[in-house]
Amino acid sequence: MISVDILSPTMSRHLDVDCIFFPGVQGPFEVLRNHAPIISLLEEGKIRWRVGGAEDSMEVKGGVVMVKDNAIKVCID
Repeated sequence: MISVDILSPTMSRHLDVDCIFFPGVQGPFEVLRNHAPIISLLEEGKIRWRVGGAEDSMEVKGGVVMVKDNAIKVCID
């Protein structure tokens, strides 16, 4: 599992996911376990994630994501 913390000025959310998809400014990308460290800006779109066979998502207007050691921190607008 990948630990994901999503923070905004109005909420915080913790998820444990199998994989997660981000709307990066240079194109959408997926993060799986043991992904290389990365910091990326996000554009408006959907963050989507999978846990088991179920998929869920949330709309974002932009933000930044940091991936390191199977932990993801996301700050969104």
